[in-house]
Amino acid sequence: MSENDLNLAPILEASLLASTLPLSTTQLYGIFGDAPPKPGAIEQALTELKAACEGRGVELVEVASGWRYQVRSEVHPYVARLWTERQSKYTRATLETLALIAYRQPITRGEIEQIRGVSVSASMIKSLEEREWIRVLGHRDVPGRPELFGTTKTFLDYFGLKSLDQLPPLAELKEYPELEPQLSFDISEPIPAQAAVITEPSGDLPDETDHANPETEPSTVSVETTTDPLQH
Repeated sequence: MSENDLNLAPILEASLLASTLPLSTTQLYGIFGDAPPKPGAIEQALTELKAACEGRGVELVEVASGWRYQVRSEVHPYVARLWTERQSKYTRATLETLALIAYRQPITRGEIEQIRGVSVSASMIKSLEEREWIRVLGHRDVPGRPELFGTTKTFLDYFGLKSLDQLPPLAELKEYPELEPQLSFDISEPIPAQAAVITEPSGDLPDETDHANPETEPSTVSVETTTDPLQH
């Protein structure tokens, strides 16, 4: 069968629904083996599939790792009742730390502590790393060479973002109202990758409650962590 005889839309749709992870256009071209469609054909088919989702309960979106089908936000509360897994609860401290890394990356643990005014427990950083939402990007070129943290493609995929440019302004983070009054982000002046580590104030910083388990602090925010069955 020649490429002109191929109906790309159903092939791409089935591939995206069958995959457990988003698929890039390179991966989608790869499923055709030695007889790939002409350049631009898959991109055009994806555009048509995306338009065909209008008015449906699922949508085709492009995230950092590629393309996937996912449940629309308008119907998500109803579909979520099908899942029996408990949703994870993240403390305000954890969400503040994640927000700082997302908006000020690359950033060191010491810089996070300087902005928040309290020390960041190692278990909190480990929790975010195990979830693959953050990773070490390198080390700041200062004495001690502290680790520089940044977000990952998994972080972008989870929150339905294609790139960091799509992060909402901090003032629009309605989902987590606790973040806004507690922090003073100045993202108009990001910390340069080679800047010196911010000097910590004299004396020890107050530590986070419960180093061993940062998820048990009294102030918590629920974040749905179950992967949608229809999110591929």
